[in-house]
Amino acid sequence: MIKAIIFDMDGCLADTEPIIAAASILGLAEYGVSAKAEDFVPFVGRGDDLFVGGVAEKYGVPYKVEMKERVYQIYLEIVARDGKPFPGVPALLAAIHARGVPMAVGSSADKVKVEANIGCLGVPREWFPVVVDGTMAPKKKPAPDLFLIAANLLGLAPAECAVVEDAVHGIEAARAAGMRAVGVANTLPAAELEAAGADVVKPATGDVTLADLGLEA
Repeated sequence: MIKAIIFDMDGCLADTEPIIAAASILGLAEYGVSAKAEDFVPFVGRGDDLFVGGVAEKYGVPYKVEMKERVYQIYLEIVARDGKPFPGVPALLAAIHARGVPMAVGSSADKVKVEANIGCLGVPREWFPVVVDGTMAPKKKPAPDLFLIAANLLGLAPAECAVVEDAVHGIEAARAAGMRAVGVANTLPAAELEAAGADVVKPATGDVTLADLGLEA
């Protein structure tokens, strides 16, 4: 039986993938990198050091952590103004909360970004008693570390947790952790999530039902 739900954040709960891409383009421009939005696609869900650094190095510019820090400065300004949940997300979270099922976040991003994103969801912060960010795991997705840490902090076995993810690497991480994997095609075609091993794929996060999550009707 599923006893907890672990959500990815960017591109899953919060409609922030375009914002981090825009912030990264602006930030990297200050280091002489003329990046395009499509350059970031291969690095989605793998942590922001790689998200920013992978694109910098694609253009022959060595990555420095200060690049990510500058991108975060820009990101926090934009997300405070434009950040929002995907349609139907607050209602889904409310339905899960009403069932007394704990929720967690498992994101490859740094803590400052994850907390900013939770703030734009429009639900109480305490609905997420466990938040695992990318600084807490030795390995990022597709490794299962983030989700296994979340399950441990929830006091549950991996098989008792379901994961909601929009990225291929996230689905692969959930499967590697031995968790139910629910894919949402917010940012990628459903076929890619299915091929990664998702147990079920819905068109968007707001379309996910309690039954999809493995919760009793």
